[in-house]
Amino acid sequence: MVRTCPRRGLGRRFIAASLLLAVCPWAGAYDLNPDSTESIISIAKQMAADLVSYYDGDKPGQTPGLLPKPYYWWEAGAMMGSLVDYWYYTKDESYNALVTQALLWQVGDTNDYMPQNQTLTEGNDDQGFWALAVMSAAENNFPNPPADKPQWLALAQAVFNTQAARWDMQHCNGGLRWQIFEWNNGYDYKNSISQACFFALGARLALYTGNSSYADWAEKTWEWMVNVNFIDKNWYVYDGAHIGTNCTDIVPYQFTYNAGGFILGAAAMYNFTRDDRWKDRLDNLLEGSRVFFMGPDKNIMTEVACETVDRCNLDQQSFKAYLSRWLASITKWAPHTYDFVMPYLRASAVAAAKQCVGGSNGRLCGLNWYTGDFDNNTGVGQQMAAMEVTLACMVQDRAAPVTETTGGTSKGDPGAGGSDMGRTQPKSETLRPITAADTAGAAILTAVVILATVAAIAWILLDETSDQSPWQQFRSFHSAAGASVAAFAAGGGAAAAHRRKRDRDLEEKAGATGSSGSDRSVQSSESSRAMGEMPVTMGQMQMRGESGPQQHRRVSSMPIGWPHNSSLRPSTVRSGQRPMSMGPLSTAPPDTTRLSNGSLAEMPPAPPARAMTRE
Repeated sequence: MVRTCPRRGLGRRFIAASLLLAVCPWAGAYDLNPDSTESIISIAKQMAADLVSYYDGDKPGQTPGLLPKPYYWWEAGAMMGSLVDYWYYTKDESYNALVTQALLWQVGDTNDYMPQNQTLTEGNDDQGFWALAVMSAAENNFPNPPADKPQWLALAQAVFNTQAARWDMQHCNGGLRWQIFEWNNGYDYKNSISQACFFALGARLALYTGNSSYADWAEKTWEWMVNVNFIDKNWYVYDGAHIGTNCTDIVPYQFTYNAGGFILGAAAMYNFTRDDRWKDRLDNLLEGSRVFFMGPDKNIMTEVACETVDRCNLDQQSFKAYLSRWLASITKWAPHTYDFVMPYLRASAVAAAKQCVGGSNGRLCGLNWYTGDFDNNTGVGQQMAAMEVTLACMVQDRAAPVTETTGGTSKGDPGAGGSDMGRTQPKSETLRPITAADTAGAAILTAVVILATVAAIAWILLDETSDQSPWQQFRSFHSAAGASVAAFAAGGGAAAAHRRKRDRDLEEKAGATGSSGSDRSVQSSESSRAMGEMPVTMGQMQMRGESGPQQHRRVSSMPIGWPHNSSLRPSTVRSGQRPMSMGPLSTAPPDTTRLSNGSLAEMPPAPPARAMTRE
């Protein structure tokens, strides 16, 4: 369905209609009817097609399960999860083969989503998003892989097992680190999304398999989050903290996917335990999530920590997709939440659809939904979020997730994960023994390189304008070099040394009255270099400068307690201060901070929050 502008008397002629489409800024917007299954599916199909257009992993010569740069590995897993959702809602099998190929290609050597080519990018949260995708495949009876391939449930169990073995009691009395491998930036940070993925995965595995051991881990994760105040008394979920401060330097930003992950897990735990404690936790988390809805009626989903100041990074542009997905999911495990959730999802879906007017096809979706204006900000995350919130409108008409006892067909493996359990170093490649042929080949290659180098030097030194032959030039060069060495030995070297000493004495005398220009330049250069090598800090987070010791560049989904880019995201946590409280939106002018290029920019206001207490 398309919302059109008034005709204004242009008539019925085709040329007039064409002109109308050209001048009407909303001519291509979707006019979503959230009460119509036909409208939802029709629009979702177009959104899905546009989402898949960003993916080329199924093309010849490309790698299945990877999005093109600059997208990170984890977001491809999240995208596959959204296409599992697309099939669940629409029953359209158009992308099933693509999804199956991607989910199986990235499992790694031990079938636990730890491929060796991702050791520089993979964190616990990254691995967790792939696990949540295959967990959805198991719960929704997505077509199973061939029998000789790893199965959806077993893959989810493998990820859970590897992460449970990484539970870190030595720092902050528990919790998962952000990073898996200890040399990656962020290994000293414990972030909420890593805990949220682990918590939700454990709760869902308990519900699917009936094994209470998974639920015990979910309970343990929840208690740790509360004890370190990552979930506070107002039921806000903050981003994380560093182990160097015993997780007390809490970064107070709230993101939709952090809250959404704990909402999802709490609903699964409530369904599994039927314990009113979990109902209370779920309901209060939902109340806390109101902070993410803005607009005239405060009902349009918004990434409040960055969207309102136009500073969402590539990862954050996708976060609303997961809150949309998970809010819809909980209505199946905790039906009493339906009346709370659906007004927000429906209003957000209509608003998201209206601003899908970008791209050459006039229907790509932007990031900002609550203003009603297209922000010309398109990409995988924006498209995924608009599709997920649109599909969520029809959740009531779809079957509940299955379990092993209610029709689930995916095969499990409780011991999956193997040698990756607790591993913090990548596996070394197994190298074959060096043979005699290898040695001989290396010697020949070395000789060729040396001869080529000598020939190149001789060619450089050859004077093509000389009447002498190349051999005569070589002999002359040899004789001149010998004479120079002899002269130095006979006293020339001493004279040169004396001249250097005299020059140095003159410079020192000149320095008695003032430094020379060259001296100041050297001093300035040294000072600048020293400053460039100092770590740049924002709040209590060390930022990654372009100078200093070389480190592996972190290219993951999740920021080290956002912000992690000093040119875009000034932190509100200052060294030596306690974390700021989350108050209501301020109308005072924002602070300014100095960007990496030396200019001044406004700091984003603290994310808005509502003062709420437990019931």
